[in-house]
Amino acid sequence: MLEKDKVKAFYDGFGRKQDSQAFYEDPVVEEMVRHADFGTAESVVEFGCGTGRFAERLLTDHLWPGARYWGCDISETMVSLARERVLPFGFRAEVVRTDGGTSLPLPDGGADRFVSNFVLDILPDREIDQVVEEARRVLKQGGLIGLVSLTQAIGPLSSLVMGVWNALYSFRPSLVGGCRPIDLGSRFGGPGWEILHQRKMASFGIPSEVVVARKRDG
Repeated sequence: MLEKDKVKAFYDGFGRKQDSQAFYEDPVVEEMVRHADFGTAESVVEFGCGTGRFAERLLTDHLWPGARYWGCDISETMVSLARERVLPFGFRAEVVRTDGGTSLPLPDGGADRFVSNFVLDILPDREIDQVVEEARRVLKQGGLIGLVSLTQAIGPLSSLVMGVWNALYSFRPSLVGGCRPIDLGSRFGGPGWEILHQRKMASFGIPSEVVVARKRDG
């Protein structure tokens, strides 16, 4: 598993090439968007905003004109690219660089949506749980969390692809950006969440999981 300084260094260097992964990321991200009801959101938080491609899409196509977006990333390069992308939206969008920790400089209960796409699969298991708990803190009651990550193989082709992926990860995690398959659904078994949608799907043999859950009392 990549340490935070190595994660930062990798994505500082990767830069705009991150968008080249759209061929397998976009179908599952679209699945999340269909079930997260962004059209009614007033405030969206994104943990790990990358190049800002998803932020731009939300602000252009899914959020109403008064909705606000706040995103963060550990990479200076990614933050710079994301700020460039959301610049046309003025005060509606803010992107900040963090130290990669799971605590966010945001108030309790201020957001309607919390999203993270292909970021949690870089983190240690303990920190994944911390991000989910941080999402509970910053979300309003009834707010939604939408997550997308790599997951275990589903079918013969993805078994082959992930066999190679896991071998590369074991040899040198940076060869696959520090990402490895994880199980998102198991993070929402407690009383504090209600899963609204969960699906595993493969694009070009790369398996991903999407979870959309609602914050509730508990």
